[in-house]
Amino acid sequence: MKGLPDGSVGLDVGCGNGKYLAVNQNIFIVGSDRSTNLTSIAARHQPHAAIVADALDLPHQPGKFDFAISIAVIHHLSTSERRIDAVRTILETLSNATNKFGRALIYVWALEQKDSRRGWDEGHEQDVMVPWVMRVPKKKKKAENAGDGEDKTFHRYYHLYRRGELEHDIVAAGGHVIESGYEKDNWWAVAQRLPD
Repeated sequence: MKGLPDGSVGLDVGCGNGKYLAVNQNIFIVGSDRSTNLTSIAARHQPHAAIVADALDLPHQPGKFDFAISIAVIHHLSTSERRIDAVRTILETLSNATNKFGRALIYVWALEQKDSRRGWDEGHEQDVMVPWVMRVPKKKKKAENAGDGEDKTFHRYYHLYRRGELEHDIVAAGGHVIESGYEKDNWWAVAQRLPD
């Protein structure tokens, strides 16, 4: 996010392997993810931290963080209520003091992807299962017995957001949308907590 002062402290909610933790060495980020394995990989991005936590139940004190990011996470929650609760939980971690940054950047997959390889658009289902293939390296495939060492396909749930739906969820969660837009098959928004 633009304009972060040096020394800012933020969250990466749903950090996965931590690829966003080290983008700016002048800030400190606490990453969190439900996956213990991904969190252990993310923890390697020093000096940042990574913990196992659920986006619906973050273990942080309210109002202590200068910023938060949540990239491609909230769309995995299966109901509108859970998605709004996740946004609320993220917003509650942010400082709303006038001298603090206190903003969250949230990205979700868009329904409107007619020009992408996926081809979703208006008229398609918003709740979909998307195949994700875990590739096994060719060397390992050859070394394994028949039936082992094969690629595995998993299906992951996605809620494809319509235009304006992310902004709706932010407002429903008690937040204020500063700006929003569409980028590479995703809707994004920058949000703040409303003053107490």
